[in-house]
Amino acid sequence: MKALVVFESMYGNTHLVAERIADGMRPTADVTVAPVSDATSTMVDEADLVVVGGPTHIHGMASDRSRVAAIDAASKPGSDLTIDEAARGIGLRSWLEQLPPGHGRQAAAFDTRMTGPALLTGRASRSIAKMLQHHGFDVVATHSFLVDHANHLLDDAPSVAFGWGRTLVTPLADQVRVGSSEQPR
Repeated sequence: MKALVVFESMYGNTHLVAERIADGMRPTADVTVAPVSDATSTMVDEADLVVVGGPTHIHGMASDRSRVAAIDAASKPGSDLTIDEAARGIGLRSWLEQLPPGHGRQAAAFDTRMTGPALLTGRASRSIAKMLQHHGFDVVATHSFLVDHANHLLDDAPSVAFGWGRTLVTPLADQVRVGSSEQPR
């Protein structure tokens, strides 16, 4: 089974979560992790499962404007934030608009967002899931990974991401194994 984890990350939090999700999937799946600027249509077409994530900005997915604001925030004197190398290039919103048809393949959406009720903080994963569904993917799960008000991942986020990755591929891997054993030899 092939899985693709695509992410947008400004400060590295979503990047780390994407890597840990992939680590959780690796015992069961052949996993590729790619920032949106490197994720090609071919990579999407070849994946049995596509997992897509990004940071929550202003209650939803990052926009060109909020991406510039994030870069400006990291550039302020006294800021301990650094811009992830993957932050350059196309944003997740634009990438999703160009996404090839999913043809019913499974997908999942995740985000990083501030601690607090989702009603107050927003959840980019909700918008990501809607766009995936619009392109014909069957969204099987969404998840939010929390950051504190200084934009640092909570301590348990990497282990939670690992576990979530493992749960995403287990049922799909069982389906792929059953499907392959029923085909003629």
